[in-house]
Amino acid sequence: MPDNPENRASLVNRQLPEMVLSTADNPLTAPNPPPDTLSAAQRVHYRFQVKGNAIITGGAGTLALEAARALLEHGASGLALWDLNPDQAFESVKLLHSKFPDRRIITEAVDVRDEKQIASAVESSVKVLGSIDALCCFAGVVGCTLAVDMTAAEWRRTHDINLTGSFLCAQAVARQIITQKTPGSIVFTASISAHHTNYPQPQCAYNSSKAALLSLAKSLAAEWSSFGIRVNTISPGYMDTILNEGEGLKRARDMWNARNPMGRMGDPWELTGPLVMLCSNAGKYVNGADIIIDGGAMVF
Repeated sequence: MPDNPENRASLVNRQLPEMVLSTADNPLTAPNPPPDTLSAAQRVHYRFQVKGNAIITGGAGTLALEAARALLEHGASGLALWDLNPDQAFESVKLLHSKFPDRRIITEAVDVRDEKQIASAVESSVKVLGSIDALCCFAGVVGCTLAVDMTAAEWRRTHDINLTGSFLCAQAVARQIITQKTPGSIVFTASISAHHTNYPQPQCAYNSSKAALLSLAKSLAAEWSSFGIRVNTISPGYMDTILNEGEGLKRARDMWNARNPMGRMGDPWELTGPLVMLCSNAGKYVNGADIIIDGGAMVF
């Protein structure tokens, strides 16, 4: 078919999604506010209630495990923690089981670059949990290689995991949510590196992969909102995790803190509030947004 404006318009019109949700869950209709009959405490619970089940990629990492606990605390009925090596978080997952014995928590070995593994993991997660209602993507890699020294393989690996991996997981989960005919929330983990160039470390591959993730989220938010699927991103600043520990990074840490109005790195727990909001009733009208969580580093 020749590429001309008429043919493109015809193609777009054929691809526009039909509404697939019931009237009660129509994403174009405002949800009901908390009933006036609820107490103040009950209204708080209603506002930030997380319903259903979530998949968390990079699920064995510090940030992902903090997110897992927060989602469970706010009502998630089940979690599937995907990771290349989920066994490394065995003790942490065991602790989650002990704190939330009435919830379903499973782990899956998944390479987010592998479409077949992702499809299989979605299928097995649905079998155990019953539905998929949210996806939180924390799987990612970072490297500090000078651009003139970077190999094509390193560049591709960073983008394959951070960008393509996020897309493939979102695509598979969106297909499942559309099949379920239920609303859903997808949250990508971008970075302040998507907004400003890092200093003093060189990491052009990481920065560009995260910047592209912001654009991807907006595109998916536009395409999938008709199905009741919201897509947003969080952009963490420097977090006080094991990845940023050690004498080798002391000079960098001192610089990061000196260039931050709050003078410190963030605690992983401080990411959970915005994440819960995006996955809960409180975020029902937030779509295609990016929330920067960096102590104000980006104001400089």
